[in-house]
Amino acid sequence: MPERDDGEREFDIKWADAAAHKEPSARARMLAARWKENPPGPVPFRGDPDPVRHSRRRSWISTAVVLGSVAAIIVLLGYVNLRGSSY
Repeated sequence: MPERDDGEREFDIKWADAAAHKEPSARARMLAARWKENPPGPVPFRGDPDPVRHSRRRSWISTAVVLGSVAAIIVLLGYVNLRGSSY
């Protein structure tokens, strides 16, 4: 099967793009069939996001863990500096 040159391939793409009737994708056909029986409800263009519940307890726990880790690193670095300078 000989390779087609770019001119023929471009012509085929233009011909296919200019087709009067284009078949919908499988997903579009599936959704159309589903919505025919049970249409979806209206959805706002930019709906409000779901409210996020912030737990004060969790925020304090995470803050304590971060501050505790930083304090532990500072103490560890100070201990390593102290041991290294005694030589």
